[in-house]
Amino acid sequence: MEIILKEDIIGLGYKNDIVTVKNGYGRNYLIPQGKGVVATESAKKILAENLRQQAHKLAALKAEAEKKASALDGVQVEIASLANRSGQLYGSVGAAQVAEALEKKGIDIDRKIITMRDVRQMGEYEAVVHFHKEVEVKIPVTVVAENAAELAAEAAAEKALRNAKPAAEAEEATEENEETAAEVATEVEAAPAETEAEEAPAEA
Repeated sequence: MEIILKEDIIGLGYKNDIVTVKNGYGRNYLIPQGKGVVATESAKKILAENLRQQAHKLAALKAEAEKKASALDGVQVEIASLANRSGQLYGSVGAAQVAEALEKKGIDIDRKIITMRDVRQMGEYEAVVHFHKEVEVKIPVTVVAENAAELAAEAAAEKALRNAKPAAEAEEATEENEETAAEVATEVEAAPAETEAEEAPAEA
């Protein structure tokens, strides 16, 4: 069914948009909640007339949205979260965390107009701020490990352990070789004496 939205619904459309939704969603949620009305022919005509009359106001709203968007030019955010050594987060990062990161930069953005899929891995991502149906801003988001120092220490300790193991094995092998060489030397020294004893004639 076709619905005329009465307010912005991120992911579906903006106020005064005509959208197609499933009957159940429209009749059981959008219409009862006052978020939309059935897009009958008469409703569409009324909408068109309202939009014509509100053209100046709508232009002003767009201009205001563009002004807000300009404040985000070149803005990037970095979000720190606890992670394991494989980069997997203990939790997730999404729109709420992006809004908090922007607030720390002195930029107050309602998290409801921010979209970003929840991520559970460190890396580079992108959030979108929806100021207006024609004004959206993409913000680079970098998710890093809050416990980076701890992870680095663990990695260094493991590397040291790996390096120490071959050294210990080599030292052990050297000791074994030295012991074997000593045993061979002892056998070689004893061999001539035994040979002489065998070759000596028996006394009459």
